[in-house]
Amino acid sequence: MKHRLRYLTALIVNVALPWLAYRLALPHWGHLGALAASALPLLAWMSLDLLRYRHFDALSAMVLVGIVLSILATAAGLASNARQRAIEEPMVSGMIGASFLISLALPRPLVFYLGRSTMSREDHRSVESFERHWRERPTLVAYIRLMTLVWGIGMTGENLLRSLIVWQWADDPRSAIASNVLRYGVYAGLTAWTFWCRRLIKRDALRYPDNAVDQASPLASR
Repeated sequence: MKHRLRYLTALIVNVALPWLAYRLALPHWGHLGALAASALPLLAWMSLDLLRYRHFDALSAMVLVGIVLSILATAAGLASNARQRAIEEPMVSGMIGASFLISLALPRPLVFYLGRSTMSREDHRSVESFERHWRERPTLVAYIRLMTLVWGIGMTGENLLRSLIVWQWADDPRSAIASNVLRYGVYAGLTAWTFWCRRLIKRDALRYPDNAVDQASPLASR
């Protein structure tokens, strides 16, 4: 129940509240102002988390980076019309996906920091155990790198396909529907796959004496 509540909270903070803030602000402040408004719930959550728990929420930070990139693209005039704005969102998703792929060249990829961020909210001892499992369990390292690769490819591929749909069939009203169906389909597939991968990680943890740490990926909450 505790983990389900954690995932539900992450879903509300990182998806529902930014979307709601955007929709409420759009009629009054326009696209740029609405994007800025959508960042406010994330900033409030991250500030509260930092002040109360001395914890930096990496997942919220990643979502915030996506919003900031959208704001910069809009402010620079890269999304001055509806067609360009329709392409802007998958482009941001693609940039985040590319950052996942680039992080594979580092000793610790992005999913490692997302997992450690999730653990640190619960207990600093969980972070220490997570670090130890990373050093001692080669299968955990392989799973985390695989999850980083799959999410990177998924988000980058989603960007390319959705951009192609909007660009090639911009005058067709069905292009927006097709783009959204593809987006939700990709994220649903990635989330389902992540839950399956999480079960494999937990099963692998049973082979070790200390299996108290829940190795669930924070990406399962997207």
